[in-house]
Amino acid sequence: MDGQSTAAAITTGATRASEVAARVEGLRKSFRSGDAELTVLNGVNLFVQRGELVAVIGPSGSGKSTLLHLLAALDTPTSGTIYFDGKALNAFSEAERAAYRNRSIGFVWQRHHLLPDFTAAENVAMPLLVNGTPPDEASRSAQRWLHEVGLAERAGHRAGELSGGEQQRVAIARALVTGPQLLLADEPTGDLDEQNAEAVFALIQRLHGLHGLTSVMATHNLALARRCNRVLALEHGTLVARAIAAAPETQSTGNQG
Repeated sequence: MDGQSTAAAITTGATRASEVAARVEGLRKSFRSGDAELTVLNGVNLFVQRGELVAVIGPSGSGKSTLLHLLAALDTPTSGTIYFDGKALNAFSEAERAAYRNRSIGFVWQRHHLLPDFTAAENVAMPLLVNGTPPDEASRSAQRWLHEVGLAERAGHRAGELSGGEQQRVAIARALVTGPQLLLADEPTGDLDEQNAEAVFALIQRLHGLHGLTSVMATHNLALARRCNRVLALEHGTLVARAIAAAPETQSTGNQG
């Protein structure tokens, strides 16, 4: 392998096909803004290995959220192809795309998007109920996942009665209750203070390993990003590998965005 190919392999995380959970080739996403065309992603290539926790960093507006939305089939690319388990998402029917989103993907947003008048348990059970799981079974699964995130005693509290860190832990339980293979987290600590940011990231790390997840996390937080298996930066619409130097002990691990 020549130097250029080696650099490309490091950037994309290239590996044997059997070890790849998600693969992106030539991904491009543009938006119309009046008479102009704004290109956010411009030829992104990416391999995510099974069991890997990848951080994607970059300033606001660089395309991190757009990339995650495309990986989750919440949006469609202008061109390029996304593969999951070797299957091209652009070949999926709308029903297959919905099944992929509902069963294969867990998504954690910067803002938890919980239903404020529903209890923590009801919020966690919601994806299962949408998928047709019987209510009793959905309730039991929600209770198990609230125990996993350390909130079993808060199951009957409405979302609006929970702290910000607790709400985000409920959101993580909701994302994982369906047993997804791929966890996508879009600035999951961005609205939290330093202490809660650390707790939420540590929880994601623990669940990622315990449940054999493949995870991609978009973040501004370099202190957290360096604790992932690999760090990629979105620059001018493309992904490049990044090695992040250790921070001074006084550097905050809270929201940097």
